[in-house]
Amino acid sequence: MRKLLRDKIIKVCSRKIEAKGENVGLSFYAFFANKNDDPELLMEAATWWIKTNQFDHFEKAIKIKSLVESIS
Repeated sequence: MRKLLRDKIIKVCSRKIEAKGENVGLSFYAFFANKNDDPELLMEAATWWIKTNQFDHFEKAIKIKSLVESIS
């Protein structure tokens, strides 16, 4: 996973946790705008989320953040 994507995931998870608490869930779509402006990065995130980790559609932000920080 590229550093750009790791940094984006950590930033978004941190922001969601701060705003809604440690129980907040999110999908990999949370890391992108509602338009497909970076299809390669979107596919990288989707592959990591779905194929590599076999996560459900929604996962706890704190879990995702912790996992990404451990591979940073």
